[in-house]
Formats: sequence, structure tokens, C-alpha cells
Amino acid sequence: MSVSVIRRIAASKKTLAGTVIGLAAAGSMLATVPAQAAPMSAKAIARQMIKDPAQFAAFDKIVSHESGWDHTATNSSSGAYGLVQALPGSKMASAGSDWKTNPATQIKWGLDYMNDRYGSPAAAWNFWQANHWY
Repeated sequence: MSVSVIRRIAASKKTLAGTVIGLAAAGSMLATVPAQAAPMSAKAIARQMIKDPAQFAAFDKIVSHESGWDHTATNSSSGAYGLVQALPGSKMASAGSDWKTNPATQIKWGLDYMNDRYGSPAAAWNFWQANHWY
């Protein structure tokens, strides 16, 4: 092997070693940066908004069946939208202009709907069990 080939290999190894050391240092620095808090899930928001465990459990069952806790869930046949599958979804604007994107707004609207129409989330769940809609 010629001397020039050996020098190129040695230079490549030196460059590679420097890169590895640089990445390790960057990794150490990143490890010391505190992680940002993850956004709160819709279910966690609802748990904070609904203090009564029985009412939360009923609300949870309805939302789990209706949207799987997906605040952007859309029923392709009816157009119902959001966590509580409001029909039309734009009804939720009465709870806030961010109804399309904010789970808290959808939860507020859904709670108001269940309380106004059925008296409580538990009563709405009883109706849902009998009819598979609410």
C-alpha cells in the first residue's frame, strides 16, 4: 500500500473520530435540556373539567364510543364532528371559536349538551346504551 493511501485512510479515521466526539458532546448537551411538557390529552382535560368520577366515567364511555377521543373525528356519512360527534360540528362554536381544534372547547360543549338534554353525562350514557346514539 502506498504512503499516500495510508495517509488518506488515517485522515478519514481522524475525521470520523472527530465527528463521533462532536455528536457525543451534542448528545450530552441535549440530555441536560429539560424536555417540554407533552400537551395534555383530551381525556386528561376532561378529567380535570369533570370532577365527579361517575359523571367522568359516563362521559368517557360516550366519547370512547363516539370518537375514540379523537377531537378531529369526522363521521363520513353524517358529518358529525369532534369528541362528542356534534351534528353539525359548527354547533360547538357556541362554546368557542376554536371548536375545530380545541378539545377543551368540545368537552365544554359536550358537557353542556348532555346536561341540558339529559340532565347529566350519566343519564346521557343510559340513553346511549339503549339507543346507541345520544
